[in-house]
Amino acid sequence: MKDYRSVADAVAEEIRAGTLRPGDRLPPQRAFARRHGIAGSTATRVYRELARRGLTVGEVGRGTFVRATADGPVPALTEPALVRIDLELNHPVVPEQSALLAEGLGGLLRPDALAHALRPVGAAGLPAVRESAAALLARGGWRPDPARILFAGNGRQAVSAAVAALVPPGGRLGVEELTYPVIKAVAARLGITLVPLAMDEDGLVPQALARAHAAAPLHAVYVQPRVHNPLSLTLPERRVVELAENLERLALPAVEDAIWGFLRDELPPLAAYAPERTVLVDSLSKRLAPGLTLGFAVAPAALTPALSAALRASGCTPMRFALEAAHRWQQDGTAAELAATKRREAVVRQEIAARRLAGFDVRGEDRSFHCWWRLPGGWRADTFVAAAARLGIGVVPAAAFTVGEAHAPAAVRVGLATPPRDVLAQALGTLADLARTAPEDAVAD
Repeated sequence: MKDYRSVADAVAEEIRAGTLRPGDRLPPQRAFARRHGIAGSTATRVYRELARRGLTVGEVGRGTFVRATADGPVPALTEPALVRIDLELNHPVVPEQSALLAEGLGGLLRPDALAHALRPVGAAGLPAVRESAAALLARGGWRPDPARILFAGNGRQAVSAAVAALVPPGGRLGVEELTYPVIKAVAARLGITLVPLAMDEDGLVPQALARAHAAAPLHAVYVQPRVHNPLSLTLPERRVVELAENLERLALPAVEDAIWGFLRDELPPLAAYAPERTVLVDSLSKRLAPGLTLGFAVAPAALTPALSAALRASGCTPMRFALEAAHRWQQDGTAAELAATKRREAVVRQEIAARRLAGFDVRGEDRSFHCWWRLPGGWRADTFVAAAARLGIGVVPAAAFTVGEAHAPAAVRVGLATPPRDVLAQALGTLADLARTAPEDAVAD
């Protein structure tokens, strides 16, 4: 009997060699099984494995298609262009940030201070740093207890440690049906099953949590209540309250990803409504600068020992230098100034997107550095991504955010943070022109 992995390897090699090209449709699973002399159940596992590797994408009523892969450097908006326009990664940078950050580091670079800052430190950090971290994370009238703050090397490590602390191997973690791709990688590494939770135009449906838990018990839930990635939406307050009530009633813990939450500083996090059920995770990378890798985890007292152990066991404890730098930037006002500047910049970039993509089905809340674009009829997400890549522009297909076996919608996430404003405007205009053409015309070109 053929192992499903070896069959998947063979298909992967056809994709690598170009025998199967981006946009090619794979045969129905029954026909695939006959062609390869395998059972139907084995064919199903092959298709799941190809999707897990990111090689294929399924679309409702259409079938399974080979995914587009990123091309090398190609001409972008005008000739000649040496690099592609990156609307995939999303790192907010403002012109003044390097000068502001450098000014705050002056005292830390003295030999005596630097020697102190280069000593090792644990997940609990330092008392003074916990106090300044509490002020940094405070928003909407909520301020975490400094004693409940732990630190990680970066936000992703904090998310991974929180999930590891709450969900055992083989356990079930509820997530929004469109979610941050890193959580999929974390679950695969930890041997955890992700359970998609239904969403509507307002975001996560709180009752979906109860339904999923009743079908088969969940161990925890991972959510992004504020500035959701990729959907660029914020849960209405009534939904946050309902979600907190469901967590309490079901005795379920939650991991709240608040990494973009600083953009909505007037709103309290889910942790304010369910403090004994929620582990809030945040980081410096979006708030201050991409290369500043320091993560925060605010945990209830009952969960702090398990979270601290998970951080130590995974080697995810922070660098003391990063702790000292963050403390100084909070104390001198640099952190608050940069966060406010980025909130203003997000509004400007959303206005650019609204103008350039007018007339299309695009969702992007004012203070968000990405938008969600439901493509016009006829366009598949992967076809659009491939066509955009030929124009030198990178966007992310919906399949990257889809959980489980759910079919990906015909949509893309467009990052607005990375290029300069003028380049962003030109790139979005180019994408709008592309979307107005027929897919077959774009492929023919």
